[in-house]
Amino acid sequence: MAEFLLPDVGEGLTEAEIVSWKVKEGDTVKINEIICEIETAKSIVELPSPFAGTVQKLMVPEGETVAVGTPIIAIGDGAAPEQPAAPVAAPAPAEADLEIDLSNPAASGGGEGESLVGRNKADRGPVRRARKGSASPTTEAGASTQLQVQGAFAPGGAQSAPVHEADEPAVPAAPARPHDAPLDPAEARALAKPPVRKLAKDLGVDLATLTGSGRDGVITRGDVEAAAPGSAGGFEARSARTSTTGGEARETREPIKGVRKMMAQAMSESAFTSPHVTEWITVDATRTMEFVERLKARREFRDVKVSPLLVLSRAVILAMRRTPEINSYWDEAAQEVVYKSYVNLGIAAATPRGLVVPNVKEAQDHSLLELATALNSLTATAREGKTQPAEMSGGTFTITNVGVFGVDAGTPIINPGESAILCFGTVRKQPWVVTENGEERIVPRQITTLALSFDHRHIDGEKGSRFLADVAGIIEDPASALLF
Repeated sequence: MAEFLLPDVGEGLTEAEIVSWKVKEGDTVKINEIICEIETAKSIVELPSPFAGTVQKLMVPEGETVAVGTPIIAIGDGAAPEQPAAPVAAPAPAEADLEIDLSNPAASGGGEGESLVGRNKADRGPVRRARKGSASPTTEAGASTQLQVQGAFAPGGAQSAPVHEADEPAVPAAPARPHDAPLDPAEARALAKPPVRKLAKDLGVDLATLTGSGRDGVITRGDVEAAAPGSAGGFEARSARTSTTGGEARETREPIKGVRKMMAQAMSESAFTSPHVTEWITVDATRTMEFVERLKARREFRDVKVSPLLVLSRAVILAMRRTPEINSYWDEAAQEVVYKSYVNLGIAAATPRGLVVPNVKEAQDHSLLELATALNSLTATAREGKTQPAEMSGGTFTITNVGVFGVDAGTPIINPGESAILCFGTVRKQPWVVTENGEERIVPRQITTLALSFDHRHIDGEKGSRFLADVAGIIEDPASALLF
């Protein structure tokens, strides 16, 4: 039987949540068959099986967050799930490497004719391994044996002094239980590490009343906190905890994790690291809207969704040629400004699990049709929550489209590792003053607002303003793109 350890699916991944299992115990799986979905700090990722065989055990329940390297599933060669091995007689203490649950005093003892027989490791839960015991110099066949047990190992591997009956009364050993005998329910529920036991005692939680969510039924810190009366942090990872009055929920708590947690950390880091400056411009986008309609009518664009975002994306790429500082970033550690000759264009997308920013790699080399296709694929994948970590790394500039929500504009926060972000507001009909044949008149036009936030450490007002004006000029007249 082989155990599949949670892999690092992205750079620096330390943990992930098991969102859903695609297989169940007893199923037959093939190599590279999708077995589960996990949520990392960046996205939802599908994990393929590295083994072929029969699913013996799902080792982590849905909704639990585990560290990279944790066994999550056991896959066998098609045989029935493995059964516990038959118990074997414990060797004499002088020869054996004993395992003793130090959190349970009844698990250890001494005296004539006694041996330490406990539950198997999976049933016992967390244990500490004691140093090898040594027989008393006067020990002979049939004589009593003294055990040396350490609560804390001495430096250099030295053993603690023997515990003599004169110094401390012996504690009778726990009765041996057959290896295959069922555990008492209260005993099974009370498996917990010493720190968790202490937490339960401090919070007034009875461990015997809990069902452990950890591996092999071990009670975790989260289980104890969830059961603690009045605990602010007492909620389970998979469900919200509510405060009710008269049957009506007044408060709902939701854990901050995964994509949402990563987004919060990134935005906080950016907001308090880069000095943001935001500039606004209101633009007559009537000609861009007309251009979009003409594109939709073209044969090569019939199978591609075309929107004003496509024209704006192209305008951003072209305007960077005149203001390359926009496509650079401030390297604080090296005290250098890094200019990039490529554009990885990020599009911010709202998902049920938080904001993600996948980007179109090498966008400067895309034709208008290729750019439209890439944007379609990128946004569709993001909405489904299937964006991979590699698709969100290496961005150089971001567009956030708040116009889809009917919002006019905003003050966006720069993504870490970038120097600017453009907010695209809704396009709506408004009265606008136009000049024709030297005469001014008010007519309805398609108006939008653009807002550019940039890092003022190395992008001054002149450069930020020039870039924003260039983008606005292309939106006002798409034909002006030929000038760049």
